[in-house]
Amino acid sequence: MKRTPTGPDRPDIVAATRGGNVSIGMDGEADPATASLEQALFWRNIYREILTMEEAVLRRIRQLMANQSPQARREVELTNVPVVVAQADRFRSRLGFWEARVRARQLPAPLPVGDVAAVVAIPATD
Repeated sequence: MKRTPTGPDRPDIVAATRGGNVSIGMDGEADPATASLEQALFWRNIYREILTMEEAVLRRIRQLMANQSPQARREVELTNVPVVVAQADRFRSRLGFWEARVRARQLPAPLPVGDVAAVVAIPATD
């Protein structure tokens, strides 16, 4: 039987740590602060896709838990569920970054300072 590595380099520890850290983007992910509309749309779709999957995984885990013994269900509640919830929260948060970026990029650009038209109000007289 192959032994699992120990310590902080264990894949499960790395995944759990990464899954709970909303500041960590995916490999190759653009910076939401400087991304183009095209990049923002791409990453928004990626995060929607992954979040949909994570939510389905969590629903399935809960369905399976319904048929487990109380001891097994408790262990799943303590180990599996928190990891999937943390991952879903991370993906939901990252999706929020990208949705905000899409909205920001879709707003009309402000007029340059010199091109602002003046509106003059003239009081009406009787």
